[in-house]
Amino acid sequence: MKTYLGIDLGSKTIGLSISSSGIIAESYDTLYFSSNKYDEAVEKIINVVKLEHINVIVLGYPKHMNNDIGIRGKISEDVKLKIEEKFDGEVVLWDERLSTKSALNAMILGNQSRKKQKKKKDEMAAVVILQNYLDYKGA
Repeated sequence: MKTYLGIDLGSKTIGLSISSSGIIAESYDTLYFSSNKYDEAVEKIINVVKLEHINVIVLGYPKHMNNDIGIRGKISEDVKLKIEEKFDGEVVLWDERLSTKSALNAMILGNQSRKKQKKKKDEMAAVVILQNYLDYKGA
């Protein structure tokens, strides 16, 4: 059975989610790295990949609402290539539009405090990204 890692990549944070069932995505962790130091971010991701025996990485791919790829999207493309140099599994870029908004809305509905929302929003966005991918793949 494959183990999936969902990633919401920020400029200083990496939100992570995981699925060992291939059906349900779960919150995993939020990792921090030096601002815009994506080589450092990739090393942290690879450490989790090894620890959790990941087979498939689903990396959030930020696009503009008109489907254009901006600076953040290009960064995700570059990070995907860097991960592929160190990981022999599959790396999928997955459209993440509105994932953070969806995650925040879910936390608000769950009566999460603002402090907890700020701390958990990246990994919850990673859950949304991975769950959307799993739902698509399973359909």
